[in-house]
Amino acid sequence: MTVPSWLQTLADALPHVRPEQLSRFRPPTEGGRHSAVLVLFGEGPDGPDLLFIERAATLRSHAGQPAFPGGAQDEGDDGPVGAALREAREEVGLDEEGVEVLGTLPDLWLPPSGFVVTPVVGWWRDPHEVGVIDRAEVAAVARVPISELVDPANRLRVTHPSGWIGPAFEVRDLLIWGFTAGLTDRLLALGGWELEWDRSRTRELDPETAALALRTAARPTP
Repeated sequence: MTVPSWLQTLADALPHVRPEQLSRFRPPTEGGRHSAVLVLFGEGPDGPDLLFIERAATLRSHAGQPAFPGGAQDEGDDGPVGAALREAREEVGLDEEGVEVLGTLPDLWLPPSGFVVTPVVGWWRDPHEVGVIDRAEVAAVARVPISELVDPANRLRVTHPSGWIGPAFEVRDLLIWGFTAGLTDRLLALGGWELEWDRSRTRELDPETAALALRTAARPTP
């Protein structure tokens, strides 16, 4: 498989990533809803980028939050890779024939929603226009350049009323936080792109965002 030179460091690192490099939460030995997300790197009009969606505010889990395309695995999926590609096709109209799967990362645990998530990392070899397909699940789609994600001016940490604090990105009218920001933060470091940024810069989640996150995390998953 051939990937562009800017992506090679991350591609080489993927087989060696350990769970503790990504999260302090470990999946339970039993239970949990298995799901997958597609972390899709491409070359857009503004250089190398990552594909994000904004989840619809009416969803049962993680409503209104920026995220990677993805969702629960179905019986007919070919494992997490099949689930991630299918969800991206259904959510944003992705043609998976133009995607090279570089590998999967260790399963991660999302305690608020009970999901066991497998990140699937892909190279968008043949990019094309994508957009919102299912408005019941997706509110917006954005390709965010890596240069903007690593820009120290766009980096901060957010605090939640529960006491949780984690990395975040303010880019393209999005506040990327939570699981998605944590995974993005680690991938930028693994890919060799991360720049020094001010970790003392913090922002409290606005009450509406925090309340929505708490309400949807409390709902049972389907």
